[in-house]
Amino acid sequence: MNKTLYVGLDVHKDTIAVAVAEDGRNGEMRFHGTVVNSADAVLRLTKTLRKNGHTPSFCYEAGPCGYGIHRHLTKLGFECAVVAPTMIPRKTGDRVKTDRRDAEMLARLWRAGELTPIWTPDEEQEAMRDLIRARKQAMDAVKTAKQQLLSFLLRHGLCYENGKYWTQRHRRWLAEMRKFRFPHQQLAFEEYKRALAQAEDRVATLNTAIEDAVPGWHFAPVVDALRALRGVNTTIAATVVAEIGDITWFENPRQLMAWLGLVPSEHSSGSTTRRGRLTKTGNALARTRLVEAGWSYRHPPKEGHPYLKRSAHLPQQIKDIGWKAQTRLCKRYRALSRTGKPQPRVLAAIARELAGFVWDIARKTPLKA
Repeated sequence: MNKTLYVGLDVHKDTIAVAVAEDGRNGEMRFHGTVVNSADAVLRLTKTLRKNGHTPSFCYEAGPCGYGIHRHLTKLGFECAVVAPTMIPRKTGDRVKTDRRDAEMLARLWRAGELTPIWTPDEEQEAMRDLIRARKQAMDAVKTAKQQLLSFLLRHGLCYENGKYWTQRHRRWLAEMRKFRFPHQQLAFEEYKRALAQAEDRVATLNTAIEDAVPGWHFAPVVDALRALRGVNTTIAATVVAEIGDITWFENPRQLMAWLGLVPSEHSSGSTTRRGRLTKTGNALARTRLVEAGWSYRHPPKEGHPYLKRSAHLPQQIKDIGWKAQTRLCKRYRALSRTGKPQPRVLAAIARELAGFVWDIARKTPLKA
């Protein structure tokens, strides 16, 4: 009879620390050793662990090394779980951390059933996620470049006073700026403008790449269907799907809201119930994009020409969900605003309910074969 061998892997760039826990409450717990982080070394490790009729089951923390080990072990026919570091139980008084102790802790918790595996993307999904995150970094670079440029002008007492920043008029004012006494100051100013233009060009290139990549993607129908929701364009829809993956993996919308960190924290004891700020425990990028989409619900419900054009080919039940979301969330936004709630809290509430409509649409949309 085969016995399960629970294997904890503490993965680093060059090495992998391996610990083994045998099946059963009193099963032996031992440190197997350290192997090289390579496909051949992992293959030899599996052959060693399979001796004596054992069936190894692996787990390791998600980290900068990605999902290569998971894919390799899965192809070899072994169970392998990737665990989120934030979901691993840890003793608050434990101040000693080594690779050996980490591997042994993973093996022990994996045997006890205390670890919850995360959803692991395939290579196509990870490629889209990489593209989405590259755009996020480019957007951050644009924001940083704008702040540096405005800070430079402020240090020299130059402030734009004829309207909002970054309009065509403001950009024309920047282009015609020739008020610096020294040539090298003018050169520094031109370099700040050049850095901003390059960052904006990167964003435009990545936006085009996302538009081109979505039609051939496995989740393309879901991205297309999510555009039936107001405020959700192709980029936002692709970001949400790329970061979450198969949304139907959640049994109900409340699980998705909790995974996104859009539910309030709670500290209750006895008859006392206390709820605090959002947990923010899930994917920050997907959560941010839903909050961004929530801004559009401050306007009254309306099906304008751009919306009708992009949703004309969608099934009627998907369009009905989009209209239901509009009427409900617009009313909700106005009701919360009238009570004097701070705008960030209102937007978080709208994003939380919007996640429920995202789940409903994803559940009713068949994936591309």
